[in-house]
Amino acid sequence: MTETPRIDIERLLHSLRALGEVGGLPGGGVCRLALTDEDRRGRDLVRGWMEALGLEISVDPVGNVVGVWPGREPGPPVMTGSHIDTVRTGGLYDGNLGVLAGLEVIETLQRAGIRPRRSLAVGFFTNEEGARFAPDMLGSLYFVGALAIEEARATVSIDGKSLGSELDAIGYAGTAAPMPVHAFVELHVEQGPVLEEEGVTIGVVESVQGISWTEFTVTGVSNHAGTTPLRLRHDAGFVAGSVVAFVRAMARELGGDQIATVGSLKLFPDLVNVIANRAVFTVDLRNTDETVLQEAERRLHEYVKALAEQEGVGVTHRSLARFEPVTFDAGVVDRVEAAAKGLGLSTRRMPSGAGHDAQMLARVCPAAMIFVPSVRGISHNVKEHTEPVDLEAGANVLLRVLLELAA
Repeated sequence: MTETPRIDIERLLHSLRALGEVGGLPGGGVCRLALTDEDRRGRDLVRGWMEALGLEISVDPVGNVVGVWPGREPGPPVMTGSHIDTVRTGGLYDGNLGVLAGLEVIETLQRAGIRPRRSLAVGFFTNEEGARFAPDMLGSLYFVGALAIEEARATVSIDGKSLGSELDAIGYAGTAAPMPVHAFVELHVEQGPVLEEEGVTIGVVESVQGISWTEFTVTGVSNHAGTTPLRLRHDAGFVAGSVVAFVRAMARELGGDQIATVGSLKLFPDLVNVIANRAVFTVDLRNTDETVLQEAERRLHEYVKALAEQEGVGVTHRSLARFEPVTFDAGVVDRVEAAAKGLGLSTRRMPSGAGHDAQMLARVCPAAMIFVPSVRGISHNVKEHTEPVDLEAGANVLLRVLLELAA
């Protein structure tokens, strides 16, 4: 490979910090829930940077924003990107790195006077986190044609607003049709401890585990906590708590890559001396093996049904998200590994435990991901951090891979 330019890490750090100030939290971290005013201000900032690079910008009906730097020849672009929405207590890097590193790659090539044969595109997708609207990765799901615009716009947020009304309110309900893509590569922080623990710089992501999100609502009977015997209780809180313990035990029993989490649990009337008459909680199941994931779902639903009958309570459930495991394109994965090794960087092939926009793009084009270490494996946390030397390494791998795919 001929010598390629290197990204400017100080320039990339400056843009990460500047975006981090939008929705910044006291003491660090970021809160830019999808389609809030903070998200609009972040979108406007990144869109301005795209314009400054001379990119051709399009916005589709769910607010996905794509900037294209035309190549020497017409045709579908090689695309990179991620998301800029965050969880309520997010960090500077989750999602943002993938978008801003993409812009840094284009600026580096422009300054070096290198224009690839294929166009390069950088996109940021709406509501990747799923922290305000369900499902997560909603924008990229629409982008690949797997979600109808009517269904997307009708989605209701945790604060009772429709996605369509919030898109209109922030001015990001566009009209552009999603574009065909030649290939997609996403740079992301690992959000886990493996790379740091093993002293590896680049995670070569081969797959993304399947995700199953279910919300359960248990309806019991409120009564006095001091005078109601256990045998006469219809305790929604007891059922919810039992499920918390059950899913952890089930995950251990299934072993392998099985993960299970109760991340949200609300009790009503939420009083210290009153038996809960209602519980609403979520169960997040993940596995790289679809068959085992289905088995976990089966066991969960059987347990909840039997426990509800035993306790004399009602139970309903609804699916918030369901995605099968995804295997990335072997050719693009090989390119990521070769690019990293060509830069003298250590590598590790690995799956992703979190969901990412790349898994949606993999439905329509060859795709892969690049991971860089997360300090202490912390993410979705204001203390999320990745060392600048690792950010630089990941962005330089991204540059090489994009340049090869676009050549």
